[in-house]
Amino acid sequence: MIVRQFISWVRTAPAGERAEATRALARAWLISDLSQDDRIAAEGALLMLLDDASPLVRQAMSEVFAASAEAPPAIVAALALEQPDIALPVLEFSPLLIDADLVDLVATGCSQVQCAVARRADLPTSVAAALAEVGDAAAVLELIENPGVTLAPFSLERIVERHGDLAAIREQLLQRDNLPASVRLALAAKVSATLARFAAARDWITPDRASRLAAEATERSLLDIASLSQGEDLTDLVHHLRQSGQLNAGLVLRALLSGNASLFEAALVELSGLPQRRVAALAYGRGAGLDALLAKAGLPASTVPAFRAAVAAILEIGFVETQDGVVRLQRRMVERVLTQCESEAASIHDPLLVLLRRFSVEAAREDARLFCDETATEVDAQRFVQMIDDASPVTSEDIYGDEMMDEESDEDIVYVESPPLAPHLDDENEFAYESEFDDYAPLDESYVASNDEYTAVDSLDAEIALIVRERIAA
Repeated sequence: MIVRQFISWVRTAPAGERAEATRALARAWLISDLSQDDRIAAEGALLMLLDDASPLVRQAMSEVFAASAEAPPAIVAALALEQPDIALPVLEFSPLLIDADLVDLVATGCSQVQCAVARRADLPTSVAAALAEVGDAAAVLELIENPGVTLAPFSLERIVERHGDLAAIREQLLQRDNLPASVRLALAAKVSATLARFAAARDWITPDRASRLAAEATERSLLDIASLSQGEDLTDLVHHLRQSGQLNAGLVLRALLSGNASLFEAALVELSGLPQRRVAALAYGRGAGLDALLAKAGLPASTVPAFRAAVAAILEIGFVETQDGVVRLQRRMVERVLTQCESEAASIHDPLLVLLRRFSVEAAREDARLFCDETATEVDAQRFVQMIDDASPVTSEDIYGDEMMDEESDEDIVYVESPPLAPHLDDENEFAYESEFDDYAPLDESYVASNDEYTAVDSLDAEIALIVRERIAA
């Protein structure tokens, strides 16, 4: 009966009152113990109010039904298709929207709709994949920042491909735990390409040189990423390199000359199809095993002498550990391989020699930069130690002056015998004592602290000097 009276009244009521009444009716649907007839009548009234001329009425229903699993499904589905300011609460919180509905909303909705879907808790992988495929930059950023989303590797790669040139998205991706190595490599390539385009657009360098520098930077980043990858992650990275056409003889040779044995072996496993133990035995064994392995891997025959010389140098010198997690070409090994290949090459313009000379220059520049950085750090540290050693210690003469120290002598000092301490009872301590001086000569802690700080300065300077010397010696 009440619902019927509501339907009669709502036809002529003002918009604000209709919205408040609709909010009350929606709450009654969720929490009140309505009879079956009243429940059917209330649902009919709510369905009728979906056609109300005022958006305030539909906004009131959306706010009440947004997070409820007991809301009428037909009403929730209709509210999800409303204009964004009405539909956003339902899109973000309603548990009644199924995956197919969300995928369709992502494909046809505006940026606000996509962002609301991306903020949903426990977002299904299929919906996340749809957002990665068609979502705009704002929606993708919301998706990455959502802690309840599990993104498949192909979705991450698609995000990098579409929006990897945006710094905010790159930063959020790099903050994710267990980011696949292939995605990190794609991010590095995006950064290199972005910087190359910027430098070329400013006419700082030619476009061809910018592209070449970007490719070299990506290749160096690849070795750093591969050095941090292990097991299945490294295998997936190598497979990705092969599928994208980046796994070539130059990259494999760079990995070997940089001391990255894991990437070298994983690349040969991927190219040859042999198990890892068999590859290691052939690569580092004696005889023609390395030549046969490289041939089975499909690497050019012209590169075999370089690989053979590099493996011989590694067996003699050993692998060199990376510094600060950065993989660098080993200059000694590169020069040795270059010397041997020059003696066997038929022409100085051989492509292999050109590649090795480029590696040699790069290794020399890296060593020079590291040497300059270490020298500058050592000089700065020694200069700091010298400054501490040259600093004169603070003495009492510096504080009070020579004249005052000369005027004061033991004869001028009058020693007064302190009166005996008299025991007295105290509430906190039964055996407390008090002095006759306590009433007019209290202890000034600030005065004591101000006169003790100079001794602390001397000891602090000595401790700093000792720490710096230990660091330099280490």
